[in-house]
Amino acid sequence: MQEKIEFVRLVGNERRVGSHLADVSQNWQGKKQRFLMISPHDDDAVLGAGLLIQLAKRENIPVYILIVTDGRMGYCSADEKDSISEIRRNESYKCYESLGIPKKNIIWLGFPDCRLNNYRGRGPAEAKEPLVIKGYTGLQNAFTYHLRKIKPTQCFLPTWNDLHPDHRIIYEEMLISLFHAAGDIWPEIGKPLSKVPYVHTYAVYCDFLEPPTLRMRTPKSYLEKKLKAISAFRSQKQISSLIENVRHCGPEEYIRAIEFKLYRPAKYRNKFEEKEAIRMVR
Repeated sequence: MQEKIEFVRLVGNERRVGSHLADVSQNWQGKKQRFLMISPHDDDAVLGAGLLIQLAKRENIPVYILIVTDGRMGYCSADEKDSISEIRRNESYKCYESLGIPKKNIIWLGFPDCRLNNYRGRGPAEAKEPLVIKGYTGLQNAFTYHLRKIKPTQCFLPTWNDLHPDHRIIYEEMLISLFHAAGDIWPEIGKPLSKVPYVHTYAVYCDFLEPPTLRMRTPKSYLEKKLKAISAFRSQKQISSLIENVRHCGPEEYIRAIEFKLYRPAKYRNKFEEKEAIRMVR
């Protein structure tokens, strides 16, 4: 494996190669760049994008980690059942700070692990609801608020093609929240974004639904730093197979850009126009 940094982006039939993200990006915004990593569980972002986080920091791009769930269902020991959320929170800070992310950029939302279906959308908060913002709770409320506050230019989250329900729910809720955040809806939770951020997916448990569009290769030292960061999650014994997959893959990662295909009736018009009759010839 080469001991240099290389980015390869596939754009249609074109292959773009460079040593910096800016070399291969379609929509690079220079000093305005700001990355938001959405991590359904605390360890997802480092497993799927631990090299990318380091590469962004190398190019002085501010990186934010948005951890959605509280990890309460991740206990592997009966002794940790009541304290696992706090343990995982501390492990999260240790992990991402080791990759150069300041603690203030590591945001722990604290929605109940494995119960995200109850927090789809946005609604008035009742007593003891998690993460109340301006009297409301829900994933779309929290995502819209933090998108408007952070103002990312690019967002990264696990692929929808994942076995874990939390990942699928967060994928759907985040994508609609991107449009909320750029609109005039819910003005009490911040000013609208001037532009919808570009969105990419990374893989954690399962493969991409369609092939990735960007490959990153780094020196082995980046992989070693990623593995050391993952090792901060000592309480998460069930991710050992994922760690081995990371190690076996070597110092490279893949992500896929998402292209939003909004409905445009006009593109179907010609298909339904009357055409000259075609004679059947025997």
